[in-house]
Order: sequence, then C-alpha cells, then structure tokens
Amino acid sequence: MDIYFEMAKHPVFTIEDVNLFYNNMNSARSAVKRMIATSKVLKIRSNLYTCISAENGGPVANRFQIASAISDTSYISHHTAMEYYGVSDQVFYDVYVSSKTKFRNFEFDGYTYHYVKPNLDEGVETPAFSGGIRITDRERTLTDCIKDMDRIGGIEETVAIIDSLSNVSENKILHYLSLYKNQFLYQKSGYLLWHCRNTLGLTDHFFSACREHIGKSKRYLTADMTKGVYIGEWNLVVSSDLLYMKNGEDSINAAV
Repeated sequence: MDIYFEMAKHPVFTIEDVNLFYNNMNSARSAVKRMIATSKVLKIRSNLYTCISAENGGPVANRFQIASAISDTSYISHHTAMEYYGVSDQVFYDVYVSSKTKFRNFEFDGYTYHYVKPNLDEGVETPAFSGGIRITDRERTLTDCIKDMDRIGGIEETVAIIDSLSNVSENKILHYLSLYKNQFLYQKSGYLLWHCRNTLGLTDHFFSACREHIGKSKRYLTADMTKGVYIGEWNLVVSSDLLYMKNGEDSINAAV
C-alpha cells in the first residue's frame, strides 16, 4: 500500500485519516513522519497535513480547503469568501476563517489564517466539486463584510466589493440583518448598498425595510472618523471622499 497515494486523494488530512489504513495510531504517526522526512507531506499545523504535489512541488490543498478543514465547524468568511467567489481581483494573504471552535492564528505557505468568532449559524454552504470547501453564501458574506468592516478589510475594500457584486437576493440579506438585530448594521447596509442598488438588484422594499430599523441614533460610518458630512436619511456621518455614494444632494443635511 502506498500511503502517499492514498492521502494525496485528500486535500487535507489528519493522523486519524491515516490511521484508517493502519488501525494503529503509532504506525499512522510513523507513516506521516516518514512522508514529511521524504518531502512528500507538509505539516500545516497541529494534526493537519497536506501532500506535496508531484507536478508542481507545492501543497495539494489550496487556502480555501485548508481553512475549511481547521475544525469540524470552520468555514471561509468575509473577504476571503469574496475572493473565492471571484469578486476581488486582488490576492490577499490574510485568510479569514469562522469557527465555533476557537483556534490560534497561524501561517502556512505564505498565508496567515485568522480566527473570526461567528455570530450566526445560517448561510454556510458546501459548493459541489470544491474539495470540501465550506463558505458563507454571497449574501451572508456581504452582510458580514459590512458589519465587520472596521476590523476586517476596511471601508475601501468593502466599497470595492459592493461595486463588483451583482444580482444578490435582498430577501436573504434582510433575513441575515434580522438575525443580527443591529441598528447600526441596518444604517450601514442601507447607505452603502444604495448607490449600487440597480446592479445588485435591490428594490425600494429593501431600503424601506432598512429605514424601519435604523432608530434615531446618529453614528459615524467608520470608527476612525472624527468629522464628515451628515446623511440624514441614514443618520450617518460619512467622510467627504465617500460622497459619490450619497443618495442625492438633498440627503446631505449638515456638515459636522
């Protein structure tokens, strides 16, 4: 039996996976050590491995497959999910991974894998023929990017993602917004998505629903702002360089 050939069928594997062929954990560990020593296998992190491709000398597993295998509940989220969907033209070396089981951030093959605590269980799917990838759907990903833009990605990258998306389900987004129950998220979503509403396929119903939940609190769009222009429709203060996204001149009520 060629254990390398067997494990190469799996993008990512553990000692327990190898032990299915040995039924002896010591033998399984020894087999993995031999494959690492002979440059057939790479250790990703504790008890997580991938084979080295005989074709290109790199890891068999890609970053999306690795992220999905970190724990039994891990899945790709935020800007990394948008990369998978082909929305972002840039290649980022930070991989965002949501998981019910917390893990320490780690590096492998030039990428840094960041743990993100999930607040929802819904909206995670496994695309067919993806090699075990688990990922948030486009609508959940968009909602998460807007919600967490101060700590993941930033406003510029979030705006670039919105500009690159098309034809999302407004019912799904409204569903995720209702699960988060966050007034500020309704404010940000309504404001940021308005300027691309036609491309995204969002109707007046979507924005009316957002307005119903924004409350009366006035907030800065991003945490690092100290001044800007007040958008009365959404009770938001935005920086002047984002005014191309405004809902018309009459929505600017006052400078702050």
